[in-house]
Amino acid sequence: MHQIKKAEVMLGHSHKVPGCAKELKGFVPLPVSDDIVDLNKEAYLCMLAAYRLGPFWKKAAQVLTSLISRASSIVMLRAVYPFDCSSSCDGLQALTSNDNTADATHVVTDLTVSPTAPPPASNSKWHRVDKELSLHMSEEGAWLYVALANHEELRAAEGLVVVNISVGERPPTTSGSSWESRPCGIWMLRGKLSAIDEAVTEVDVLFGVDAVDPRLQRTLMQSPLQLEALPEVPVARLSILHGRAPISDTPILRVGESGEFKILQICDMHMVPDVGVCKDAIDAHGNSLPESQADPLTVKFIGEVLDRENPNLVVLAGDQLHHDIRDSLTAMLKAVAPMIDRSIPFAVVFGNHDSEGIYALERDKQMSILQNLPFSICRPGPPNVDGVGNYCVQILAHGQSSLPLSTLYFLDSHGQIPGTAGYDHIKQSQIDWFTETSQTARMARGEGNGNGRFHLSLVFIHIPLPEFGDSNLIIGNGHRGEPTEGPSINSHFYDALAKENISAVGCGHDHVNDFCALLPQRAQENDNGTPYHRPWLCYGGGTGFGAYCSYGKGPFQIRYHRRMRVWKINTSTGSLKTWKRVEYNTGRVGELMLVENGVVVEPLNNQAEGMRCVVN
Repeated sequence: MHQIKKAEVMLGHSHKVPGCAKELKGFVPLPVSDDIVDLNKEAYLCMLAAYRLGPFWKKAAQVLTSLISRASSIVMLRAVYPFDCSSSCDGLQALTSNDNTADATHVVTDLTVSPTAPPPASNSKWHRVDKELSLHMSEEGAWLYVALANHEELRAAEGLVVVNISVGERPPTTSGSSWESRPCGIWMLRGKLSAIDEAVTEVDVLFGVDAVDPRLQRTLMQSPLQLEALPEVPVARLSILHGRAPISDTPILRVGESGEFKILQICDMHMVPDVGVCKDAIDAHGNSLPESQADPLTVKFIGEVLDRENPNLVVLAGDQLHHDIRDSLTAMLKAVAPMIDRSIPFAVVFGNHDSEGIYALERDKQMSILQNLPFSICRPGPPNVDGVGNYCVQILAHGQSSLPLSTLYFLDSHGQIPGTAGYDHIKQSQIDWFTETSQTARMARGEGNGNGRFHLSLVFIHIPLPEFGDSNLIIGNGHRGEPTEGPSINSHFYDALAKENISAVGCGHDHVNDFCALLPQRAQENDNGTPYHRPWLCYGGGTGFGAYCSYGKGPFQIRYHRRMRVWKINTSTGSLKTWKRVEYNTGRVGELMLVENGVVVEPLNNQAEGMRCVVN
């Protein structure tokens, strides 16, 4: 078993691991201790799982860890690069990589478009960008091929590297260099490699006139590739990376000087790789509007609310992507760009549609992209827990303090059960992970020892828990515009939330529900004899214009305005307040105090806005 060779006091979840990408940070809660301890098997395996995601296991070194031994702080363990993965631990073989090219630095030496096989091999190796340029909507396909070479070998051989790419008309020639023509209107400029930052190192393809690329050091070509495609096929546009994109720092969440922290919850954006179609929008007076482009309206609405609220964090609460779309990356980047453009941290949970369809990116691949974007706090979560994206983030005190004042939990609520119309449920491994994480955190911050501090915790999921459809719900305010569509199996995650004193649960999925409600007080008690704390159950309401925002058919159809939910935590007063931002409304809608002085506020009466609680 490896021994800790050095201990440092490192506080919080967001330490930077030198030389490693963000996905390599494997944090494991440990009991508070002032001693340097053995690296236990659970921690070792967690770090190995984290290191699977990166190319850094070739270099050997001692294992360094960081421990927190200060009261009221979460204790975290980390492995610091480099790390010896050539040995085993307790008979468990360490994970290793056979990919000798994983950490090689490549540059682009050529590119072309071909309908079938790649061009003949040369000193460079051809790689196909795995996106059919007409998104499988034309009879004849076409693919982008990129030739790559190791930049050190190329420099030694004085070979040529691509230093610029253009699409459309031939650019003017400068400095004696000559642009070379490639299919589909591509022009490339090559030169000798001097500095890596001058070389094109990656070429990607995004789709649609409204595509954006907020990834660091990316340039998205404004002119599309010149393909002989049908009018309904979204245009294909090249995205170019020069040099090596820097690794983004993980934001540290902190309350303001007043102890406040504001969260904007965005649900059901349903982005697509193109502008999409909005079929059920209404004007300020409720009159139906003609069909229009969907995604530009969604982006505009989100931008307006972001600028009005200026939140500390945005939570994308599932179904960022529409189902059965043909390029997940294009839609995903459109969904997160409004936050990145404004330097606002964001977290993501997956919805049932996000990875639905034969062309969709799997959730683990989406998370790998998301967690490396600027201002992302997304994490894949423990590999031994069902789903992708089960993680928690702490909100720290103002300034440089490492005192955690609030905790946010994010869980994968899965999707539709294959071959059925039903939805999957929160798994026992997720409940166990949540309970253990919550209890460890509460123990670390000394909760129950009379420290007098309020600590509010929220949980975000996509598909509502079965309790959202309970006929006995006491609605504080909001609409129930449609029946709750949740899992048919109740795995009793709600009970675990109640026992762990979660203040509220935010979800999406049912677009025309936006109520906040409580279950009636139960007779059950905690181990200390106090009644269970009941979390508020709050829908966010549908945001995306490409998603449905109506219920019923024909003359019985009722349309709703798009909306988002705002949460404001005040850690000084132990309060949690919420309201909504709704189309055409400049003020707060449905403002409601959920928790005050650390205690759940009981609704005075049923304040449902126009729709009674109906359960079918």
